[in-house]
Amino acid sequence: MRYQLGWTTEPGLRGLSCSGFRATARAAPDNERGVAVEFAGAAQRDAFLRELEEHFAARRFSNAADAFDTVKAYVVERLASR
Repeated sequence: MRYQLGWTTEPGLRGLSCSGFRATARAAPDNERGVAVEFAGAAQRDAFLRELEEHFAARRFSNAADAFDTVKAYVVERLASR
C-alpha cells in the first residue's frame, strides 16, 4: 500500500527536532510535503515509523529545509536497502 510519510518539526533550545512521524494512506502521494513510500502491511509500516522516531530523537537541525532534506534522504536510503 502507498503511504505519505509526514512528521512534525519543532523548535528547541539546541535547534529544530523531528518527531511525530506518521504514514497516511494515499492514492497519489505528494513528495513536496512528505515522502511517498510503499509498505507490505501495517506491521512493516509501524516498525519503520518506530525506527524513524528512534533515529531522529536526538538529532537537531539548523533550519526546516535541512530537517526535511535529511529525513527524506534517510527514508529513501533505508527503503532502497530493503
